[in-house]
Amino acid sequence: MVTPTNLSITLKRSTIGHPDKMRVVLLGLGLRKIGQTVSRPDTAQVRGLIYKVRHLIEVAGS
Repeated sequence: MVTPTNLSITLKRSTIGHPDKMRVVLLGLGLRKIGQTVSRPDTAQVRGLIYKVRHLIEVAGS
């Protein structure tokens, strides 16, 4: 059985001036404040969310 590794995702930039869709994606990742870091499993679904807001976040562990 393969266990997915975790990605460490940090919100680096504000969502001010960005569409509401991006804010919803960030909430889906669990990010609410600048500088907040969350750990999420490395799955296709999470990578899709990361791709949508890639200019606002920093990802480690990939």
